[in-house]
Amino acid sequence: MGRAHEVRAASMAKTALMKSKKYSKWGKEILEAAKSGVPDPEMNQVLKKTIERAKKDQCPADVIKRAIEKAKGINSGAMKETTYEGMGNGNVAVIVECLTDNVNRTVSSVRAAFTKTGGNFGASASFMFNRQAKFVFNGLSEDEAMEALMEAGCDFEDMSTDEDGYVTIVAAPENFTAIREALVAAKEDLEFDTDEVNLFPTTLVDLDDETKAKFEHMLEMLGECEDVQAVHHNANIEEVEVDEE
Repeated sequence: MGRAHEVRAASMAKTALMKSKKYSKWGKEILEAAKSGVPDPEMNQVLKKTIERAKKDQCPADVIKRAIEKAKGINSGAMKETTYEGMGNGNVAVIVECLTDNVNRTVSSVRAAFTKTGGNFGASASFMFNRQAKFVFNGLSEDEAMEALMEAGCDFEDMSTDEDGYVTIVAAPENFTAIREALVAAKEDLEFDTDEVNLFPTTLVDLDDETKAKFEHMLEMLGECEDVQAVHHNANIEEVEVDEE
């Protein structure tokens, strides 16, 4: 079909992957918001605002619906949250967060991803991560952001600005909503590169090409497991996100 067709197909595939990752991110955020209270946007303001942001970012309605249904499943006991730890190739710490109605199936799939790629399933890894709220944006200066947070009485742990002018704020998870609302109040159309509560590694591990390839294969295997919701690691490579099913 020619080179032009191949280039166009590759471009379409890349676009589809980017959309899938974006929708996966929104699915996880909506699930977390729904779990934080009643899984009903009319009774849960955090969930309502998260859904509004997702819709503004053109997140499909079925992604939103699936995330809320998963939260309802957790509340009813039909679904269970499980977390697994281990070490991947190159002594990379890995934490795998899952949501499942069959723990035996899930642990078998996660264990296989580790063992078949030379990892060590079950090794302790959580001590190498901190759960934090993190914001990265460009649109408010550090001084403006500081003033907005002080006026709103928001607590945070660290604030810094990189050479490109992007401000990073790190805070305790419970302060996420208050900080985000204070920043948006200061600049209504503020766009975030990152605004999430997540596990962040305390240190990063560099990998050579061979070890990196093996580790990325493990991430691909975990990504194919329907029960895996998120994979956290401290490898110094581009993050590989797990697609929402």
